[in-house]
Amino acid sequence: MTEPTLTLHPIGRIRTAFTNKVDAPRQPAAATDAPGIIELFAGQNLEHAIEDLAGWERIWVIFWFDRNAGWRPKVLPPRSTDGRKGVLATRSPHRPNPLGLSVLRLERVAGLQLHVRDVDLLDGTPILDIKPYVPYTDAFPDSGSGWLAPGANDPAAGFNIRFSAAAEAQLGWIAARSALPLRERIVNTLKLGPQPHPYRRIRRGKDGAMTLAVQDWRINFEVTGREVSVLRIRSGYSAAQLAKTPSPEDPISLHQAYVREAVSC
Repeated sequence: MTEPTLTLHPIGRIRTAFTNKVDAPRQPAAATDAPGIIELFAGQNLEHAIEDLAGWERIWVIFWFDRNAGWRPKVLPPRSTDGRKGVLATRSPHRPNPLGLSVLRLERVAGLQLHVRDVDLLDGTPILDIKPYVPYTDAFPDSGSGWLAPGANDPAAGFNIRFSAAAEAQLGWIAARSALPLRERIVNTLKLGPQPHPYRRIRRGKDGAMTLAVQDWRINFEVTGREVSVLRIRSGYSAAQLAKTPSPEDPISLHQAYVREAVSC
């Protein structure tokens, strides 16, 4: 028997500051108050559909992972410490049908625009449906957490992230010349656990040194108990790449200046 084909039509799109998967938080609880605007499409009577929505503090947002190609039956979640998991036992975007579900905090309704917080969606993501979050029926805080540790929080707490004086100076130099929230990315990733992990882009070198990759930057750190010390920040480009003559708009120009001014020492 052939299964029927379902046709879905987006009712809007969301506007956020997140333009790629690496930058976006993994869950709304990890979004640190990030704002966004759901722009509903005109001409679909949606102005009537959202009447009475403003009284709800949170809303369920169902969306389409439009930047995913294909799906994977097993994935490696960032919180997994013992290998891959079945995709339907995770929140991974690599699903048979790329449907996403987030609880967002509704700030206000302005016409066909829904101003929301705690956003974990990429800019331009198609929105398929919106439902109110009803606390008495939607919240079960004592439920079992499957393969996650009992009582697991997201993002995970417990590791203290500290920056050396050299790392602080390097972060300041980069922050003055780049919009990349490098400090936030470092802290949020290492708080999950500083162990080697391909999803988090953490590696242990042959000499035992630990490195975190954030876009084209490499962060050296060490771990003592629950303390993570960020030692320094290096360019992710090789010496041969840094020796080339790029255009001023090429991202490598920033790294050349970083090395030239001895900030990476």
